[in-house]
Amino acid sequence: MFVNGVGWASFKVFPGGKFNKLPLYATLMIGPVGDDFVKRYRLEYNLEALERVREEIGEEAYSRLKALVEYRLHGKGFERSPIDVKIALAFSAGSDSTASLKILRWAGFDVVPVMAKLPQMSESVIEKAKDYGAVLVEVPGYLEAITEQMKKGAPICGRCHSMIMKAVEDYARENEIKIVASGDLLSSGLISIYKKGNLVVLNLPAFLALDKAEIIELIGGKYDFKFGCPFLWETFRKAPSVKRFAIQRVLRELRARAITPEIAEALILDILSR
Repeated sequence: MFVNGVGWASFKVFPGGKFNKLPLYATLMIGPVGDDFVKRYRLEYNLEALERVREEIGEEAYSRLKALVEYRLHGKGFERSPIDVKIALAFSAGSDSTASLKILRWAGFDVVPVMAKLPQMSESVIEKAKDYGAVLVEVPGYLEAITEQMKKGAPICGRCHSMIMKAVEDYARENEIKIVASGDLLSSGLISIYKKGNLVVLNLPAFLALDKAEIIELIGGKYDFKFGCPFLWETFRKAPSVKRFAIQRVLRELRARAITPEIAEALILDILSR
């Protein structure tokens, strides 16, 4: 079966038959969190955040997002037929944004993957994004800003992220899209979904209390344990002390249980090898 042009036959099949014989209910893409106390607590808190933006996003989006969280909490099936709600997704073609795209389309949203075209991106990554229907946007002043950070031996990831998100948000405003989503794993609670000016930002993996292991399974089980991009690796070479900020990021994800100790070890070893 295909939903919004995407097939999911490679993912979990619950008892009762193959995916293409099942009705439009949430039984395959992600699973309930079960008795995981921390994830349940986060999901309950995220529902409070959702209530705060109910008026801004409208009843259709509110009801479908609430159904997603309740499925994670209670395993309660929900209708996934397409709805007239468009979401602009900050898309890098990496694991987190790809998983977010698949979940949102699976849940019936009309998702526009928005890729910021950056100088360090390979053509293969750009072509992969286009296969998902991504639109490319420019990030004004990106190279100059990041080069300046690199010259100073300063961390670049925060500046890079903020510039990319601004470009995606600008695209959303220009195209009258109310919701902007990201693949952020850490921003749970009241910042899992929140109002930002005339937009609503949805950090989908955090909103659904997903962890990296679930995301890796969702995208097919393949994941390259590398941290960062060529610009960051060049910064590591010029200013090795910057590595500590990258390691701190990995440890934050580990403390938040977004990644396992094994994944954390692999990422830290990659950072130290640069």
